[in-house]
Parts: sequence; structure tokens; C-alpha cells
Amino acid sequence: MKPTFHSRRLCQLAAVLLCSQLPLVVQANAATTSAVQTAAQTGVLPTSYFNAEDIFALEYASEPQVSPDGKTVVYVRNSNDIMTDGTHSTLWLVDVKSGQQTPLFVDQFNYSQPQWSPDGSKIAFISDRSGSRQIHLHWLAENRTALLSALPKSPANLTWSPDGEQLAFSMSVAGAAAKLAQLTKMPKKPNGAKWAEPVVVIDRAQYQADGQGFLKPEFRQIFVLPAMGGKERQLTQGERHHGSDLTFTPDGQSLVFSANLDAEWEYQPRDKNLYQLNLQSGALKALTTMPGQEESAQFSPDGNKLAFIWGNNAKVPFTNGKLKVLDLKSGAIADVAKDLDLDLVSPQWLNNSELVVQYDERGLRKLAKINLKGQREELTASLSGTALPQPYLSGDYHLSNGVISYTHGNSQRPADIAVISQGKSRVLTALNEDLLAHKKLAQVQEINYQSSFDNEPMQGWYLTPPDFDPAKKYPLILEIHGGPHLAYGPHFSAEMQRYAAAGYVVFYDNHRGSTSYGERFAMLLNGKYSSEEDYADHDSGVNAMIKLGFVDENNLFIAGGSAGGIATAYAVGLTDRYKAAAVIKPIINWLSKVLTGDSYLYQTYHQFPGVPWENVEHYWKRSPLSLAGNVKTPTLLMTGEEDRRTPISESEQFYQALKLRKVDTVLVRVPGAPHGISNKPSRMIAKVETMLAWFEMYRTK
Repeated sequence: MKPTFHSRRLCQLAAVLLCSQLPLVVQANAATTSAVQTAAQTGVLPTSYFNAEDIFALEYASEPQVSPDGKTVVYVRNSNDIMTDGTHSTLWLVDVKSGQQTPLFVDQFNYSQPQWSPDGSKIAFISDRSGSRQIHLHWLAENRTALLSALPKSPANLTWSPDGEQLAFSMSVAGAAAKLAQLTKMPKKPNGAKWAEPVVVIDRAQYQADGQGFLKPEFRQIFVLPAMGGKERQLTQGERHHGSDLTFTPDGQSLVFSANLDAEWEYQPRDKNLYQLNLQSGALKALTTMPGQEESAQFSPDGNKLAFIWGNNAKVPFTNGKLKVLDLKSGAIADVAKDLDLDLVSPQWLNNSELVVQYDERGLRKLAKINLKGQREELTASLSGTALPQPYLSGDYHLSNGVISYTHGNSQRPADIAVISQGKSRVLTALNEDLLAHKKLAQVQEINYQSSFDNEPMQGWYLTPPDFDPAKKYPLILEIHGGPHLAYGPHFSAEMQRYAAAGYVVFYDNHRGSTSYGERFAMLLNGKYSSEEDYADHDSGVNAMIKLGFVDENNLFIAGGSAGGIATAYAVGLTDRYKAAAVIKPIINWLSKVLTGDSYLYQTYHQFPGVPWENVEHYWKRSPLSLAGNVKTPTLLMTGEEDRRTPISESEQFYQALKLRKVDTVLVRVPGAPHGISNKPSRMIAKVETMLAWFEMYRTK
């Protein structure tokens, strides 16, 4: 029999996870374990509320692609699979005029990167239906599908040539082994002998990545493949990464891509140029040589202009992406909307004088039409819904023949497919109505206030529990976003819906450093990550929530992940106003983290003034460990054991520090998980239910 919410909540903290068959490792002392055994919620959660099991039933759309005639959209439909504990992706077609949906590929395999052929008769895609991720081609009229590739590695950046004869893609190719490994001579192993695994020699600056572990000496190269089948041909060579995005020239004779081909590329994390590669001769020409990074190149319909996004390479944590247009005849580069304080991305030409661009503004992801004079007309503010766990800004779009398709979402629903056609926006799908239309969801409201630090205006949102009664008092969870240069907004969040369904008001804000408010606001956190200043933003928001009259100021809780985990750990060193804290995948000691995490090549010079041994005081000031002697708040720590962005050794330091001070604390280790500990449905549930169990231990009834 499936355990009810009530029966699960009666379990001790470790047993809660066992009841749900969610393997985590919980470390705590006997006193804490005993306290957890007595923690329980007072009632059974109604099935009309958003339950933990509902997370497995959620779906969302992604990767919309409009057909060349503008009549059909192909998209990826993503659903959680309770049997495999993963996300299953299928391909669907939707008619733009009628909204009628047709399954294209719906089976046990996974599908991604659908791409229409230029004449609209075929769709290329990548799937594991042959046992590994390979390129396939489907003929729509004939309803026939062919396997085109037999690649040793997974392909990416699938792109059609203008004549429909070739498909370009990128793929990792092995480079030379480390020099020491080449020079080291080992004796021959006898047949049948069982020796230890060979040593691994590392000599590259960029040697690890979260979710990938220690990197093999491989480099992304560009290939072309005949669309009618045949052997792929490698176009680029050498120990550099090529082809983060691919675009054919209008004549189909060359490919344009973004790359850093400099000898010092590993030490230049924000530098890329646009290159043009001739497919026949192999000749390579730099189209841009600007300091900074140029990417997302798109040719105008007449082929005379090349739009791209440029980013400053200044050693600062955030700069806006700027839209630039290269005149291919004169070589002149125009700066479109130079003074616009927005981070522009993903340009696509609407016609020869107008583009569509995507940007984030005040917690919303938007699309706008912009002409070459920089005049802007907003098209929609509802790109959303592809980041299920938390309300981060998300979503993507595509346009063809004047029709724009995008992922449409809001605070009550994950992403559906919508279109903008003839100036009107329409939502074509309703992927979650079977689940959510019958649920009483938490409602999301906006709140604006000023920070007590400097009266800086702040924007936040809060969720109220189902059947909310403003005359009652509710416990409050402050949830702090990661990044720190990211943003939350009024978007669907499975995790926050669960907190609210358990009876909490959930408050989150876009504190200083958040994106979607321009460079000035993002840079307010420059050199102050974390600090008393951003905590003042959160604290002022909590005070503003209390003034609304329905928050129990004696039942306040605080949580956050990644940069939000750092901010949470820092906060409990500054105040003891919270009954309990959940510190998720944090950095506790910047002096140790910068030289153990995977982001040191960027972080050392962009988020800090320089190397730690020359800036010890600065690194220590930003470290929550420097405030450990002040902490009184019961603190849960949770981190993936394979996390290379915020290594679990950081959580272990705080755990041991708090244990030495006899502060109530538990360490929850997530086996095999990288930084994204919610990237499996059961892990998302485990995170939420563990946090709720922890807070229930200290919540005053």
C-alpha cells in the first residue's frame, strides 16, 4: 500500500527517505535523531493539494521548431518517468491554425534537437533508439525514418545546409594524452593478470566539470554528414573546442561558428570570435576579432548581414549581452540598441530590417521585435516553464515564415507550446491539465519593498497555501535563489508548490546581484558575495511579509541552494531569527573552494579580486565559515557526493564546525549526484521532503 503523507511524516528523518525509497545518507547525532522521531505533521494532506507523487506526473514542452511554411510546430514533450526515475522526451507535431496535436515519436526511446529540412518535407533529430544517441531523419509524407549516423560520441548542434543536402553537427574527439602519460613506460601485463586500474595523469587547466567528473582529453570538432546517408566528414582539428553554435552561410559553402582558438583559451573564459570555415578548402577566416565573446550568429534573409551577440570580457561577474550586426559587404559592425540596459540573447531575423530577441526583465522572460535603429516592441512576456524544480527564468523560442513558437508558462503551469502569428499570441497545448486542473495550487503574489541597507528597491513574490485564510498566521520559508547572477520570477515551481501545500507561506526575492534588472543592479553584489548587504535585502523582505499580517514571526525558516545555500549559511551567522535553516549545496570556505571546484578559471578573477593567497582577508570575509562562531540556528546541509561546483567537502566543513559548537545539524549526502541534485524526480522529492521534515522538527505548533 502506498504510504500516505501522514504516515511518511511520522517517520524519522532518515526513515522518511526510506519510506519513499529515496537513497540519501543522513548524518546526525542521537539527540537529533530522537527529535526527528517525534516530529509529525498534524493532518493528512488532501489529494486535491500538490503532493510529492505529483512531481512524477508533470510534463513540459521544450525545443519548439516552426516548419518553413509556418504551419506546423515540432517540439519535445518531456515527462517524468516513475519507473526509471528520469525524464522521458518524445516528439510531437502541433498544427498552428487548429492546435491539433499528432505524436511523431512516442515510445520507450528519447528524442531531442528536432530540425526541419529547408523544404519542410523531413525532420532530422537525435535519438537513442539505436542504442546510443545518433542522428536520424524522418520523411513526413512517406512516414519513414532512417538512421543516418554511427557515431562513437553523442552529436550536438544539429544544423541543415540551405540546400538540404547536408547536416552539420559537433562531436567530441579525442586529443593527445598528457605528455607525462605518453612518456611513462609500464611493463606489459601478463595475459589473465588482474592489475589495479591505471593511473590518470592530468595536465590541463580545465580538467574537471560538474556532471562530467574528470575530463578526458577530448575536444569538440565540427562535422558534416550527407542527409541521404553516408560517412561523416570531420572539418576541424586540433586541441580547441569548435562549434558551440553552427550556422551555414546562405550559399551553403561555409559554416560560421563561435570559438576561442587562442593558445591561452583555457584562461580566457569570456573570449570567443566568429569564424567562417570553407567546407571544401578548409580555409578558416575570422569574421570578428573583438575583445570579448561573439556568438549566436544569424544571417539576414538576403544574406547581406550577420547578427550576433557580443559580451564584454571585463573581469567582472556580469555584463549585458549586446546585439551587433555585421555588414558583410563593408565589414562595418553596428551596435543595435547600444544604451539598452538589458541582456539580449538568441537573435533571429524576422525580415531584412527587423529581428526578434530574447531577454529577461524584472523576473520575466520576454520576446521583442527590434529594428536596426534599436527601436523595440515587446511581443510576449510569458516565456517560461522549462525549469520545473524552482521558479527560475526559463524558456526558448523559434521563428519561421513570420510565425514565432515559444514555451509558454506561468506560476500555475509548466511550459506549453504557444505561437505568435499575425500579431496575436495563442497557447496551443495544455500538457498538465489532466493533473493540475483538479489541484488546489498555491497562488503567487508579487511584493515590492526597499532594502534596509540602502533603500534599494526590491522585487519579490510569495506563495500562499491552498485554502489560504488571511486571518490566520502561517509559518514562512524564505527561499534564496542561486547564481548569484540569476533570477526567480512568477513561474511554476514544483518545490515551492510542495512547501506551500505543507502549510507554509513561501517568500522569494530577486536581491541585489540578480539578473533582469540591468547591469547596475547585478553589479551591486560585485566583490560582496555573500555579505551583510544581500542579507539585508532578504531580511527586509521577510519584514515586509510580516507586515502583511498573515505570517507568524515566531515561525520563520530559511533555505537556499548553491549561491542561495551560501547566502543561507551566511545569514545564520548574522542572525538567529530563523527557527531552522536548510543549506543546500553551499560554499562555506572560499579559500578552499576556489582551488577545488570546477569553476576556478572563471571565478578567481571575475568574482574575486585575484588568487586566494594574495587576497586571504577578502576570501575569508565572504566565507560563511568566518561566522560559524555565531551560529545558533539548527542547520540541515545537503549536497551531492559528485558535486564539483560546490564540492561536498564544503558542506562537511560547516557540519563539523557546527558539531564542534554543539549546534543541531544534519548532513544529507546525495549519492552519485552532481550539483543539480534535483535532476531526477525522486531526488527532487527527497530534497523537498527532507527539508519539510527538518522544518517540522522546529516549527512551533
